[in-house]
Amino acid sequence: MEKSRDDCTYRPVMIPFAGSDLLHMERIYCDPGGVPVLMLHGAIGNARVFYSEKGRGLGPYLARHGYDVYAADLRGRGGSVPHLDRSSGYGQTESITQEITAFTNAISDMRPDQRQHWIAHSWGGVLMTSHLARFPGTAGRVRSLVYFGSKRRVDAVNLTRILQIDLYWGMVARLITSVRGYLPGRIGVFGLGSDDETRKSHLHCALWARGMDWVDPDDGFDYGSAVMRVSLPPALYFAAAKDRCLGHPEDVLRFMKESGQGDAPFVLLGKDHGNLHDYRHVSMITHPDAVDDHFPSVLRWLNDH
Repeated sequence: MEKSRDDCTYRPVMIPFAGSDLLHMERIYCDPGGVPVLMLHGAIGNARVFYSEKGRGLGPYLARHGYDVYAADLRGRGGSVPHLDRSSGYGQTESITQEITAFTNAISDMRPDQRQHWIAHSWGGVLMTSHLARFPGTAGRVRSLVYFGSKRRVDAVNLTRILQIDLYWGMVARLITSVRGYLPGRIGVFGLGSDDETRKSHLHCALWARGMDWVDPDDGFDYGSAVMRVSLPPALYFAAAKDRCLGHPEDVLRFMKESGQGDAPFVLLGKDHGNLHDYRHVSMITHPDAVDDHFPSVLRWLNDH
């Protein structure tokens, strides 16, 4: 149902997908002719990380500054239907090869001849870059990339990483998925997520995060090799000073280098770097003060590209 708030319109866009399924994007705009922006969430999450019913978040912020925002929910997450369950056999490979394709094609159908900006939080950046590596022709349709806390491997070593990644994500979550048939992220012991994850998505994410080469576990496609042959769009990377493992600054820098973008601009968000707060993995994209703190730098980046 279409809603209006702060002179902007919020309208769900439902994309027919894989038979009877529907992929959801929340379109947020004040100017329907603005440059389109595709936003993609990370693992055990959904598009709500970018917007709220009260008009908060990066999505509404950009819409109020003239952009045509599309906050996407991966299959089975958020507003996409049906919600995933133990029978959901899809996962990361399908997100890379099919779902991102469906999102960007739907935007192009609504906004023909308009190149898009892509913005991602956490694992969403890995999926987007993997898509561009696999489908290099898509890069010409993308003006720029903005990634918040995106990393492919978790190499930082500290207690938080041991508890959240090695213990929970690598062991406890795998046991839960074997029993439940999927990972109920919304009841995660460590509060790691806001939505559920399919068994296959969790397995493939865990393999990559824990050190597997950047190769598709389904068909062996070598993303790490392919991305070096692609001219990726210009990218801006953010990391949070208090992010201990989900997007540790050192792991974000490793992902930049692995993607061939080691020289891209990198912004570390924390008090020692002039910010209002020492942000964490999620708060850097959801904190109310981000609107006055670092969201303006995102806006300048989009305007410049």
